[in-house]
Amino acid sequence: MDTYDLLTRNVDEVVTDEEVRELASDPDGKRVYVGYEPSGVLHLGHLLTANKLIDLQNAGMEVVILLADVHAYLNGKGTFEEIRETAEQMRAQFLAYGLEESQTEFVYGSSYQLEEDYVLDVHELELSTTLNRAQRAMAELQGDETAKVSHVVYPLMQALDIEYLDLDLAVGGMDQRKVHMLMREELPKLGYDARPCLHTPIVADLTTGEGKMSSSTGVTISMEDSTADLEEKVNSAFCPPTRDPEGDLENPVLELFEYHVFPRFETVLVERPDKYGGDLEYDGYEALAADLESGELHPADAKGTLASYLDELIAPGREKLREIRDD
Repeated sequence: MDTYDLLTRNVDEVVTDEEVRELASDPDGKRVYVGYEPSGVLHLGHLLTANKLIDLQNAGMEVVILLADVHAYLNGKGTFEEIRETAEQMRAQFLAYGLEESQTEFVYGSSYQLEEDYVLDVHELELSTTLNRAQRAMAELQGDETAKVSHVVYPLMQALDIEYLDLDLAVGGMDQRKVHMLMREELPKLGYDARPCLHTPIVADLTTGEGKMSSSTGVTISMEDSTADLEEKVNSAFCPPTRDPEGDLENPVLELFEYHVFPRFETVLVERPDKYGGDLEYDGYEALAADLESGELHPADAKGTLASYLDELIAPGREKLREIRDD
């Protein structure tokens, strides 16, 4: 796999292709980031973007993880002391998951977002950005919550973070797209360069195949889950025998294979008794998806295999959480 393919595999959008190809031509030492509101236990939503960060590290890039304590405070997630304690737990989980510590810089937002230059730049963006534009950027992150003034400031800060962290590339889920587009529109007005972006997919709800997987509205899988919990969730997942269900539904089992398992394992082994055809081995997602669609791979066997590989991925983070909580 060449560098450009590694940078862009399993992304829904590249902004812009020309800029990312230029990065791919000389990725060593380039700085890429994702910002996370400290929220406690890492779940598969966090880990999807973490998989992309691991790809980027493998390409030679330096990863910056913004532990967005000020953003979390503006979003009503607790006191700074509570938020920072949660952030340190998240840091330990990311490293346990597989990010290379020597290539990963963790930064608290409060380490620079309260400085005079940053605050004045926020005010400059407030002057140049309409209320409607800021609200549109925040809408997908805000959900159904009534908008507050802090919600309007939030995306302006996200745009500025990309400048103040001295980044070459921004990564986020598709729900971050509007914020990144605001960044590309507004930063040049302050004399700063717009940066390219990679947007990763949003995995569908595990039990219905609709919407997105979310701990607040449905079932998700996190590092807090035991092996038994994980198996129960995966075994109850929506998994029609096709990769392209009709209508707006997705197959979350296949999505988890595509975005979580195959990026981290060179081969996937489905263990089956001889009377059911014996073991199957896959070295890529497409072959597994095709076998599910043809009936060669039964959904129950796909689910059992998925649970086993996901458990292997989250086990180190699960153990790290236990250590932290036992201290």
